[in-house]
Amino acid sequence: MPRYALKLEYDGEPFAGWQRQTDQPSVQGALEAALAALEHDVPSVAAAGRTDAGVHALGQVAHADMTRDWDPFRLSEAVNWHLKPAPVAVVACAHVPGDWHARFSAIERRYTYRVICRRAPLVHARGQAWQVKHDLDVSAMRAGAAHLVGRHDFTTFRAVHCQAQSPVKTLDQVVVEEVAQPNGREIVFHLRARSFLHNQVRSIVGTLERVGARAWSPEDLRAALAARDRAACGPVAPPEGLYLTGVGYPEDVFA
Repeated sequence: MPRYALKLEYDGEPFAGWQRQTDQPSVQGALEAALAALEHDVPSVAAAGRTDAGVHALGQVAHADMTRDWDPFRLSEAVNWHLKPAPVAVVACAHVPGDWHARFSAIERRYTYRVICRRAPLVHARGQAWQVKHDLDVSAMRAGAAHLVGRHDFTTFRAVHCQAQSPVKTLDQVVVEEVAQPNGREIVFHLRARSFLHNQVRSIVGTLERVGARAWSPEDLRAALAARDRAACGPVAPPEGLYLTGVGYPEDVFA
């Protein structure tokens, strides 16, 4: 069966997450329904990462096995037609070898988290960013983030129901930047690693927010990491600010 890689963009707000649910809308369910409208016996699709409820994507990658030999452009157009009105879109499609896997072939995942500091309610960014009503010290958050880069035991920043075999991960990059905003101050976190633990990014951002608010010092964050104890973690940031922005492979199949 011909295999296709699909790069997806979606608004996570109306979904219970990526994974198919029996009684709630999911991104996987919407995509599989669209594919089923083209071919009735399409197997289950697989994704590079299972985003949680309310989490968005700009560069999620999935693969699907089709019976027909589709032109990638025509397949993406047809799937997008049947995805309407769900806030999901195929932004790129490519034919890939039969042993290529969206999850297991990936060598890198990139996430972005948006925080907007302002008192007034969010209008255009509602559901798309975490609003905090106090200012944040970017320099302090950068100092705290520096303690997280590298190979560590991230038990502190791991959900209690995380199914990963090991809490040891290598965090390749944490960048904290300020983005120009006409009405408020936006802080953006960029994190890059081969793979992440469940809730790791949101746990890190929530803890860094405490550093930025000066409730914690950067050294407090280092101590929390060293504790290897979930109870030492700061508050978990809400899902609406999180975006899966990209997935890396040994070769860019969408080039």
